[in-house]
Amino acid sequence: MAADLGLGLTLPQRGVFFGVTTAAQLLDLARRADADPRFDSVWVGDSLFAKPRPDSIALLGALATATSRVTLGAACMASFPLRDPLVFAYQWATLDWLSGGRMLLAACTGIVRGGASEVEGRPWGVPDKQRARRMAENIEICRRLWSGEAVSYSGTFRQFENVTVQPKPIQDPCPIWIAANPLAQPQFMDRPLRRVARMADGWMTAQVWPRSFGTLWRRLSEILPEEGKDPATYPNRAYHNMNINEDAAAAYDESKRFLDLYYGPVFSEEMVRAWTALGSPEECVAQLQALRDAGAKAITVRFTAWDQDRQYRRFMEEVYPCL
Repeated sequence: MAADLGLGLTLPQRGVFFGVTTAAQLLDLARRADADPRFDSVWVGDSLFAKPRPDSIALLGALATATSRVTLGAACMASFPLRDPLVFAYQWATLDWLSGGRMLLAACTGIVRGGASEVEGRPWGVPDKQRARRMAENIEICRRLWSGEAVSYSGTFRQFENVTVQPKPIQDPCPIWIAANPLAQPQFMDRPLRRVARMADGWMTAQVWPRSFGTLWRRLSEILPEEGKDPATYPNRAYHNMNINEDAAAAYDESKRFLDLYYGPVFSEEMVRAWTALGSPEECVAQLQALRDAGAKAITVRFTAWDQDRQYRRFMEEVYPCL
């Protein structure tokens, strides 16, 4: 990819449950990306009970010591509205200290189709209808705790007095993005995109519907100036899947099986194809280039395949040089 297009790698940690990877292989893949200056970041997934996987906070702690250069984060911190914001602010500040100032939080509501997030939230008494407001409140709490001493707060969901987090993040301010991929229709996208513009330092999304990235980015670009932010300098990142295989049908079949095991059978064929660069290296290049043409300033790739090593090598040798 050209120097002005950021490149990240997302680790498939839920794949430890169905034979895609192991803990050692996850760390090895992260080290390889860290050693390659073409990568700017390494990401993990996050969930608690909705889509259980090795915990993101614990895994990011391991990655903070296994790497030395790349930015680290959760591609969508889906559990953010459920986690105690005081404990989370303390943990994330420690991660930033441990990593030498390399953390990037992409908070999100964590609402998933099929009711899984509603079930996930029950032990904490958090219904889906509260998740967006809790996310916004937790962002505000983290920002205050990371920058102040003896912080007091009185919100809808949390109240506390004279709390100080130590250590503080090395980054000042410690960045907070919002990951949001609403349906690309005015009645669904305006409220979450206005929240992104108002509260976030950047935007991450997954194109789970055809051409939705471009529609969402154009609308966000219209809203950002209302919050005093310049779309030309405001960062964004597309979280995208990839399966390199000259047999495009086989690439689709493997990706569909991967995503069904990862999330459950919630993605239609149309959605899988929208969210995954499939086929030969040339076809994958064209699909990533379409994201870039739609306004993506950075792309984070995850390989929807069982042979992670081969996909990684083919991407770096056959896809990357052609972009």
